[in-house]
Amino acid sequence: MLSNQLHNGLETAKLLWSRIPNSEDGEVDGGSLLRNSNRNTVESLDYEVIENYAYREEQAQRGKLYVGYYVAVKWFLALLTGIGTGLAAVFINISVENFAGWKFALTFSIIQRSYFAGFVIYVLINLILVFSSVYIVTHFAPAAAGSGIPEIKGYLNGLDIHGILLFRTLIGKIFGSIGSVGGGLALGKEGPLVHTGACIASLLGQGGSSKYHLSLRWLQVFKSDRDRRDLVTCGCAAGVAAAFRAPVGGVLFALEEVTSWWRSQLMWRVFFTSAIVAVVVRTAMGWCKSGKCGHFGSGGFIIWDTSDGQEDYSFEELLPMAVIGVIGGLLGALFNQLTFHITYWRRNYLHKKGNRVKIIEACLISVITSAISFGLPLLRKCNPCPESDHDSGIECPRPPGMYGNYVNFYCGKDKEYNDLATIFFNTQDDAIRNLFSAKTIHEFSAQSLLTFLVMFYTLAVVTFGTAVPAGQFVPGIMIGSTYGRLVGMFVVNFYKKLNVEEGTYALLGAASFLGGSMRMTVSLCVIMVEITNNLKLLPLIMLVLLISKAVGDAFNEGFYEQQARLKGIALLESRPKYQMRNMMAKEACRNQKVVSFPRIVKVADAVSILQSNLHNGFPVIDHVRNGETLVIGLVLRSHLLVLLQSKVDFQHSPLPCDPAGVSKSISEFVKPVSSKGISIEDIHLSSDDLEMYIDLAPVLNPSPYVVPEDMSLTKVYNLFRQLGLRHIFVVPRASRVVGMITREDLLIEDSEDSASVELHSTSGASSI
Repeated sequence: MLSNQLHNGLETAKLLWSRIPNSEDGEVDGGSLLRNSNRNTVESLDYEVIENYAYREEQAQRGKLYVGYYVAVKWFLALLTGIGTGLAAVFINISVENFAGWKFALTFSIIQRSYFAGFVIYVLINLILVFSSVYIVTHFAPAAAGSGIPEIKGYLNGLDIHGILLFRTLIGKIFGSIGSVGGGLALGKEGPLVHTGACIASLLGQGGSSKYHLSLRWLQVFKSDRDRRDLVTCGCAAGVAAAFRAPVGGVLFALEEVTSWWRSQLMWRVFFTSAIVAVVVRTAMGWCKSGKCGHFGSGGFIIWDTSDGQEDYSFEELLPMAVIGVIGGLLGALFNQLTFHITYWRRNYLHKKGNRVKIIEACLISVITSAISFGLPLLRKCNPCPESDHDSGIECPRPPGMYGNYVNFYCGKDKEYNDLATIFFNTQDDAIRNLFSAKTIHEFSAQSLLTFLVMFYTLAVVTFGTAVPAGQFVPGIMIGSTYGRLVGMFVVNFYKKLNVEEGTYALLGAASFLGGSMRMTVSLCVIMVEITNNLKLLPLIMLVLLISKAVGDAFNEGFYEQQARLKGIALLESRPKYQMRNMMAKEACRNQKVVSFPRIVKVADAVSILQSNLHNGFPVIDHVRNGETLVIGLVLRSHLLVLLQSKVDFQHSPLPCDPAGVSKSISEFVKPVSSKGISIEDIHLSSDDLEMYIDLAPVLNPSPYVVPEDMSLTKVYNLFRQLGLRHIFVVPRASRVVGMITREDLLIEDSEDSASVELHSTSGASSI
């Protein structure tokens, strides 16, 4: 009977395996979102306000009541983004902690009877969790692979990458993170939480997901990419606030790392969203403390309280702390370089072989990681527990399956612990808590810390880039805190008279590695202070961050910048390249032939131009009485496709029409977020339709940004990036000046009579 059931189980497993496709089924995965950079995959976003006739008519009809409603909806969506991201973070953390708790409790109970049986159970549980994660990503949400931060950074920089903000990407990110982190891989859930928050914000901004019939029409008020961009920025900050319980750090992370445009009004909404996340997370933790969340308990969310650690530091300690900064810069730069080359090889050679190879790779790394974390502690001898200190609250050894220091892992005596198992055979959050812990001097040996550093560093390099949701914050903290604790052990032995805590140096090591790898300063400093609840260490964290970033910058770019470049995400950095100083705007056009439309265009000609060109914007010209051409505006490809598909504005006569008769509104030209939109192949026109005409004047942007041809490319670059533009016209030097605007002309006062506009009376206004 048992043999028959086993045989049936094997046959079922073979059948399921045979159904796994061996090649990509046309999906775009997270690693190759932009590698095949065709126009259907990625295009720029329109952060510029297109002031066409339909826009001006709509603005004229709006009163103050509608403006107030519009602002209220923005704040309400920021509220929903904070609540949604906080609940998603709570769900992920509770799931991960419970899976990890059940896994360790079951393994510890089996180890008491059979070491080999415990090892098999441990490996199988991790393998099942990792397999579920990679299967979800490869077959349901390919864009959910990786951390997602480079893609979101590209979106906020002005690139619309298909698939990264879809509903299925959100689901894949949440459940994939549970499997990959719960499965014990050397990666974290913090990067995926940033992507999760961005997905939630984007879906709320477009009213939900129409594909899965989860759409709310009354939420569909955002008609521009600018408003959606602001809401996605709120989602990114909410993700960091939820991951680290650091609301201020989340705001600074969005400002420093991911967004390219910032306004004071946006700062308020981002801060409000992060505050809502903090309230949701703290409420959930308070509810879970009563035991309603299983193994979640007091753990789960990252919070390593070191307030009871080192009270003060002396001048002699600054040198070893500076050394920690140098080590962090070197190891961080090496980490970036290794992950870049390995990920490049993986995406260009290994992952091209199909989904089956991705699944095998992730499962193989899971087995290796489980074997190392389970087997290496056996190579170390157990140490006797130190004399118990009732004030410290630290128990030695700790009960099986519980968080805390001094793990009794296969030790012969009851009052012994295995220091390598304390950090290896544990969840990453608990291992970091142990490394940061105060009043635990000599808990770890130098051999154990070195062993863990080498093995975990290697695992982190190899694991990142697999087809699972993966963050690098927590692995970076693990690596940095290990060598930081090593330096702390040296300081304790060298400066015997100082009140030194090894956990303080572990914290500084974590900050130094993150600074050397990710090259963040202000946001990372605030995050480290918030998660450790120790403001006294702020100057030291600033010191090691400055040193590690300076050392890392001497070798390569930051982690996210390198990953973005590897994926082909064309980021516009904050500063233009040096060689742009000696280039003019005309040179950047590369002598390309400008394809333009006349104001009255024949439908057949419009279709022909769209089929033969992949441009997303076209100048529109008109002829004046003396025969010269005049540029009257810019029309977007997406707007032309909407006109061709609807056919409502077709006309028989090649004469200008009355703009008031145009039937289109702004909402009809809005493209869904992270969608391919309409293509010319989707439009079917009859022979009669092709003989019709379209007047483009009502739908074009009559006031595009224009620069003279001899303007330096540096000024063009700054204008393009700071305003979030998509197109700039390069024109010959203008022949005459209509007027000149100074600061005085822009200082307009609000008055009761809207018809009269007053200017500030300022002394010396003519010199402004």
